[in-house]
Amino acid sequence: MSLLVVGLSHRSAPVSVLERASLSAEAQATLLTDTLAAEPAAEAAVLATCNRIELYADVEKFHAGVAELSTLLAQHSGVGLEELTPYLYVHYEDRAVHHLFSVACGLDSMVVGEGQILGQIKDALARGQHLHTAGRLINDLFQQALRVGKRAHSETGIDRAGQSLVTFGLEQLAEGAEVEKWAAGKRVLVIGAGSMSSLAATTLARLGVGELVIANRTLDRATRLASVLGGSGGPGGSGGPGGVSARAVPMASVADELSRADAVVSCTGATGLVLTADAVAAALAESSAGQLSEDGAGAGDGSGAGASGAADLRAPDGSLVARLAATASRDGRVHDRSAGVTEPFAEREAVSDGAVNGGTGDGADGGCPAGLDEPHSAEALAQHGAWLENASRPLRTAAVVPAAGGPVRMALLDLAMPRDIDHAVHRIPGARLVDIESLAEASADAPMAADVDQVRRIVSDEVAAFGAAQRAAHITPTVVALRAMAADVVAGEIARLEGRLPALDEKQRAEISQTVRRVVDKLLHAPTVRVKQLASEPGGAGYADALRTLFDLAPETVASVSRADLNDADVKNRGLV
Repeated sequence: MSLLVVGLSHRSAPVSVLERASLSAEAQATLLTDTLAAEPAAEAAVLATCNRIELYADVEKFHAGVAELSTLLAQHSGVGLEELTPYLYVHYEDRAVHHLFSVACGLDSMVVGEGQILGQIKDALARGQHLHTAGRLINDLFQQALRVGKRAHSETGIDRAGQSLVTFGLEQLAEGAEVEKWAAGKRVLVIGAGSMSSLAATTLARLGVGELVIANRTLDRATRLASVLGGSGGPGGSGGPGGVSARAVPMASVADELSRADAVVSCTGATGLVLTADAVAAALAESSAGQLSEDGAGAGDGSGAGASGAADLRAPDGSLVARLAATASRDGRVHDRSAGVTEPFAEREAVSDGAVNGGTGDGADGGCPAGLDEPHSAEALAQHGAWLENASRPLRTAAVVPAAGGPVRMALLDLAMPRDIDHAVHRIPGARLVDIESLAEASADAPMAADVDQVRRIVSDEVAAFGAAQRAAHITPTVVALRAMAADVVAGEIARLEGRLPALDEKQRAEISQTVRRVVDKLLHAPTVRVKQLASEPGGAGYADALRTLFDLAPETVASVSRADLNDADVKNRGLV
């Protein structure tokens, strides 16, 4: 049996293909069980992250294994085999080991040196162990990959070669400014409370944002995260020891929070969009309207001119602000709680097409009550900006939703695969979106640290050591079977001697038995030690066959030793993750 990996990643496939081929947790479990049910595979593991999908398997035949694993990946990803095949890569035996060790060290990551992949490898191994698809080879391989990755991070400066995906994404949002200065005082909405979202929230808290609002489908999980970050976790949560205010909200509150956010980070397990372009545009418009109201209320000069000032700031009939004001006057506020925001998991299926596409369900026709989803909303925004420029009293420019290329009013970081945030947000004035695709482009030319060469040497050394250990382990059952056969021969001869010399006392029989066993052990010691050394070298797999042939060892005897060894290893390895 030999190790085979078939997969695709950000290096081999465009983000659009990776998005469509992403596997849910349930799909990964089904893929593993189906892989073992397939004839060429004896054990398997799936490593699925936001930018890679890889299927590892112990196969008997290379070509049959490649064909079967490729077909299974296509079936479970939902991407046709003909479309998927050009983006697949295949690694076999030592090259497959080298690939996983490189991945574990962060050499194959979108951001070189990131350490999050170690947790994902650990999860992949745990899943294989839980489903009993990880045997001795997969256990040994993935556990060694974890050790190699930890060694690379502890013995080299690979961490300096690149930042985590979260940090790198925030740097892209900052557009060259220092991330700490960019983040200081900002109100940030984090959507999701999984590992990546939690890392993002923790990073933002450390950077000193003014407020963190965490939205999640399961409110309890968001509340726990908010509590850990220092807030009370509930509405109006206060800042913790680090001075960061953190609170949790349900997913239904995302639209309301969006209009108050300076930045958004989203990473959920959703299979569809969590934020549409219409939702972001509506939030920007509502934020501007709210700012206008604040500035208008404070525009008085202290001599009773406040009322006349408000009259001077009346919006032209039919303008965006006029429609917002009319809606607010009628209903108390703009009803947009579900504008383009949908539940990310099972509840998503129950959402109407209108809500998914940006409808609010509050208007008579299911659209935005202020008409933000109308075809000419961009013109309305331009009219809004012109009106502000001609206003009789100066207003803060931050209240204006700027034209494309102008100041950023809302920065959005989408770390999900498939994407959480509509790619069309790129075209919304005042919004800046950084997603997996743009991160891939930005990191393509990122400078490589000198430590990368040292990590590559570590990987090469560890691959050689792992291969030697596996080849030596491959011949061990044959050596054990040989020694068992020798012990049987010694026992038979001692029994025959006792029958021919019944007068021997107990001490004499024990001395003779010990002498014969020492002779056999000495005769077998040198060749068995040497054959293990030879078998550990490249091309040494044939020594086990030669040993079985020379000593006429029964294949079933060797197989029984292998099964016993595998069971012992499986029991031992289950407790290591």
